Amino acid sequence: MKIRLLSTALLAGLAFAQAAGAQEFDDRWYLTGSAGFNIQDNDRGTRNAPFGAIGFGRMMSPAWSFDVELNYQNPKFDANQDLLWSQYGVSLDLRRHFTAEGRAWNPYVLMGLGYQRAEEEFDAFPSVASPGQREDGNLAAKIGAGIQGDVGAVKIRTELAYRADFDDMSVAAPQEDWFGDVLASVGVVVPLGPEPAAPVGPAPVAPSCADKDDDGDGVNNCDDKCPGSQAGQAIGPDGCPVPVTIDLRGVNFDFDKSTLRPDAIAILNEAVQILQRYPQLRVEVAGHTDLCGTDAYNQSLSERRARAVYDYLTSNGIGADRLAGPTGYGESRPLENTPQTLPECKNERNRRTELNVQNQ
Repeated sequence: MKIRLLSTALLAGLAFAQAAGAQEFDDRWYLTGSAGFNIQDNDRGTRNAPFGAIGFGRMMSPAWSFDVELNYQNPKFDANQDLLWSQYGVSLDLRRHFTAEGRAWNPYVLMGLGYQRAEEEFDAFPSVASPGQREDGNLAAKIGAGIQGDVGAVKIRTELAYRADFDDMSVAAPQEDWFGDVLASVGVVVPLGPEPAAPVGPAPVAPSCADKDDDGDGVNNCDDKCPGSQAGQAIGPDGCPVPVTIDLRGVNFDFDKSTLRPDAIAILNEAVQILQRYPQLRVEVAGHTDLCGTDAYNQSLSERRARAVYDYLTSNGIGADRLAGPTGYGESRPLENTPQTLPECKNERNRRTELNVQNQ
């Protein structure tokens, strides 16, 4: 019978083994309490009896727990129920839990070693000392399986275990070297202390000004000295608009003239193509003179030169809404400073027109 019960307990434990996933790991100490029924080895000559157990333990990892448990049972003899027999002991139990994410109830298998002490009365008639009493302690081993589930603040265990009690001094069964009992129980696991808080990750780092570009000009806020720039503006490394000029190099004028020379037409046609290719571009048409003559005369001459270019652009499909001016700057913005006396003041480079980009 002992071999049959041992095999049954082993098979029950293996039947509960499953592939497991990780669950949240609660490593608090806990108290345990259980009550159940002790199916006694027939060779003891005792009746089956209820038993109780208390203990404490801890999850050592998401898959393993370790418990220390005290137990007590007090069965009666079949032949003489007036004789007392009690047993109590301590067990060190290791459980392997097969947990899965999102599953409330999870199986486990257990194995344990312990110490069981027996107090056995026996009929010593005709001795005046009858009934006699034997007290003895022995090594015990346990294997089993169970299911553990969460029911709010506590956990519930249902367990079936086989315990081998290596008691070889029994008066009721002196021929036996050990006994095998089956323990069926229901227990509760009560964690101690506050529930572990969810892991707190590092506090989010607020982005610095070096990571921001509020006006979208490609210069971060730390380096941007002109945070209000507009889309389409030409921006320098400090975030401020920089003047952009399309120098119509070659669109120069004869001395004291404002009419377009034949060699300027090809250059202006290229400018028309650029403006047509970039319809969002807006420019100022500006005219300039050399340093010969009076300021007033040169101012008027520069305006006429700007007008000549302006009229050519509009007559070739560039809308007036994209052109500022025409504006004359006279001799106030020379590319090269030269004497104001003839013939040195006749610098052709200063007699020019420009398209100044206005998207800035």
